[in-house]
Amino acid sequence: MVTATFRFYEELNDFLPPSRRKKEFSCLCAQAATTKHMIEALGIPHTEVEFVLVNGESVGFDRMLEEGDRVSVYPRFVSVDVSPLIRVREYPLGNPRFIADAHLGGLAKMLRMMGFDTLYDNNFHDDEIVALAGKEGRIVLSRDRELMKRRNVTQGCYLHAQKAAQQLREIVERLDLATSARPFTLCLHCNAPLHPVDKASVLHQLPPKVREHYDRFSTCDVCGRVYWEGSHWQNMRQILDGLIPNHGFAS
Repeated sequence: MVTATFRFYEELNDFLPPSRRKKEFSCLCAQAATTKHMIEALGIPHTEVEFVLVNGESVGFDRMLEEGDRVSVYPRFVSVDVSPLIRVREYPLGNPRFIADAHLGGLAKMLRMMGFDTLYDNNFHDDEIVALAGKEGRIVLSRDRELMKRRNVTQGCYLHAQKAAQQLREIVERLDLATSARPFTLCLHCNAPLHPVDKASVLHQLPPKVREHYDRFSTCDVCGRVYWEGSHWQNMRQILDGLIPNHGFAS
């Protein structure tokens, strides 16, 4: 056994018991423990970690801990340039894609509302989520720490907030999604692309008041749903107003 000193920063402290938050603490480590092993043993999913310093030097998750090591662990920083340091997890290129666990149906719809490809099925088992995330390069979204600790989950975000609107803000801010959003381009129900459609071609699907008051429509070729800029659309716009500055949505 060896003894190492740990210090966790910013939101990583939320995973720790109060007695260990925002301060250094020492603990025993197994003889062959790596930084990843001990970080997760202390309750922090590896997906939440941006980089690790051991005795002031940037290291990867495979660094073996030695007697007297001082370990500093940091979350993702959007505003701080950490390019000279070793990131311990990969980042998706281009437009990020997500897969949400069975408890995040509301968040999944909101991400689709913003135009982000998000898989969701309330019948997904954890093994399916991990397999799909790896196969399709998706970021796993969950409030389940044990799921996020799985070795095969290379990209993920643990959600601290409990309500969907707050979870959406958390994800947008943590992953800096505002500039890559494409609002109202995906079907909220099946995640397929939407495309504009002539009113005449969907007239038979519209309630009488909608026929009378609206002229712009989009449809989904997969499920056949038709969308228009009604009260539900206005409510979604209000959510986006606080997340995407200067979005320029049409009224």
